[in-house]
Amino acid sequence: MGVTISDIREMKARKEKIPMITAYDYTSAMIVDAAGIPVILVGDTLGQVVLGYNSTLPVTMDEMIHHTKAVARGTKNALIVGDMPFMSYQASTTEALHNAGRFLQEGGAQAVKLEGGVGMALTVQRMVSSGIPVMGHIGLTPQSVNQLGGYKVQGKSLKAAVRLMEDARALEEAGAFALVLECVPASLARLITERVAIPTIGIGAGKSCDGQVQVFHDMLGLFTDFVPKHAKRYANLGETISSALAKYISEVKDQSFPGKEHSYYIKEEVLAELQAQVR
Repeated sequence: MGVTISDIREMKARKEKIPMITAYDYTSAMIVDAAGIPVILVGDTLGQVVLGYNSTLPVTMDEMIHHTKAVARGTKNALIVGDMPFMSYQASTTEALHNAGRFLQEGGAQAVKLEGGVGMALTVQRMVSSGIPVMGHIGLTPQSVNQLGGYKVQGKSLKAAVRLMEDARALEEAGAFALVLECVPASLARLITERVAIPTIGIGAGKSCDGQVQVFHDMLGLFTDFVPKHAKRYANLGETISSALAKYISEVKDQSFPGKEHSYYIKEEVLAELQAQVR
């Protein structure tokens, strides 16, 4: 068995930071898993960085299951968390349980993630009691971007900060095994991390969180339409790929590709006989 939710809890207990990253297909999952990342999130961000939507809102359950299955095929050790898309869990607890179960049964994930705090606590509790591990997500919740009025830092006022503290406690009490804090002031994220026993995973929430999560395409320079402040680019593969493609185009046009080493041959006598028959 690979990484489990118990392993993630134990990492917090021994103060070992938890790196998490997104993956959306077989190849990226293999690379991420082989690197030793303990948690892979099949995020609904695939809507923007893979499918070309302008937000996460159009992403469907079928699209999420499709990509989760691909990630599962490429993963041997990491804990796979399937991101529940918009309206796959908000309408009713029954529908939420059904869709969460699909991630485990069909997708091959070991856990799911959903957005929301106090208002989602009962749903989380029902999922956990049904054997479905849940990762919570509070702060900036992209599926609520229209309600929030844009992609803004959350918890900056006293009232908003208190509400996020209550959300974190409610999710912990409901049985969530970990908690994503997105676009939360670093000092508030530190307070939440100190006051909950479950691991916190930050994205734009400072270094005091128990772990960090980044989007695969952001950190490798593959997605340049929009680069959020909290994303650090560790490579610029977009430029590398563009350069490789330009070289490929040039070599095809000047016939330096394919070379002998890229081609297959038949014996000369077979070729001679074939040419004689053709004539």
